[in-house]
Amino acid sequence: MRGSDFAELRAFAAVVERASFARAAEHLGLSPSALSQTIRQLEARLGARLLNRTTRSVAPTATGQQLYQRIAPLFQDMADAVAEASAAAGSMSGTLRINTLGMAARQVIAPRLGRFHQAHPEVLLDIVVDDGLSDIVAGRFDAGIRVGRRLEKDMIAVRLTPDVKMIAVASPDYLACRGTPQSPADLHSHACINWRLQMDGQASRWEFEKKGARLDIAAEGPLVTNNSDIGVAAALQGMGIAYAFERTRVDEHLAQGQLVPVLADWSITRPGLFLYYSNRRHPSPLLSAFIDCLLDRDLAEPQQLPGVNPKL
Repeated sequence: MRGSDFAELRAFAAVVERASFARAAEHLGLSPSALSQTIRQLEARLGARLLNRTTRSVAPTATGQQLYQRIAPLFQDMADAVAEASAAAGSMSGTLRINTLGMAARQVIAPRLGRFHQAHPEVLLDIVVDDGLSDIVAGRFDAGIRVGRRLEKDMIAVRLTPDVKMIAVASPDYLACRGTPQSPADLHSHACINWRLQMDGQASRWEFEKKGARLDIAAEGPLVTNNSDIGVAAALQGMGIAYAFERTRVDEHLAQGQLVPVLADWSITRPGLFLYYSNRRHPSPLLSAFIDCLLDRDLAEPQQLPGVNPKL
């Protein structure tokens, strides 16, 4: 294979993975016009159209998708080989792509970014915050971070945090005006701030449990969002009751009396956060080092989270 052939295929893979000429060009260090010319040369050489382009999007054709599926594992194998060689030489370099929930980015990744960079300055971290359920294999991510119950069965998972308790909260002003619900069924007469599931666009149902009795409520109210910050802000401003699974996002407001727990004895526990990757490949040295950092195994005295086994 000529060097130009390799460069064309690498450029094509970058466009497919990022679904954007601009983002792919930035990643490759090219101008968008130069990247477009490279793709045209590849299509001309193969005699086939590989990408469907519009003013707003770019996606592979059937032929392009077939080509991408064949070459993507080869590029990954080469990247892993380079990473392993760097690790064997006592240093690490390359790109590590992580697809993560917003709350995991805030709680687990962000506090450790500086430490990871200091230990591995030649590593480029490509962190994509995605509260949907993107396919990390199709998206060419090294790993993803999700809550436990949303993991595919063909993935290897590493627990990052203990399970978390759901909590319904509202402002004192809202409860003074509308009253405090005594059971989940009372929520039907209250304003509820709902969460939209990105995978199907439907609003999430609220689940409760007490002494073996489990209830599933279709909550309704003045706001539905896929962003937890917006939901908590709405509750603080008295718009209604929010059901939060990010306890660290509301603890401060609870401590200051800005929010009040509701139906606490009906709260359920959700699985914690897990990092996961395909069982069809071994974790690269870069990914292993990143996992060690997230679990604080790179510290002389690891700051173990309750319920987390640092030996996992």
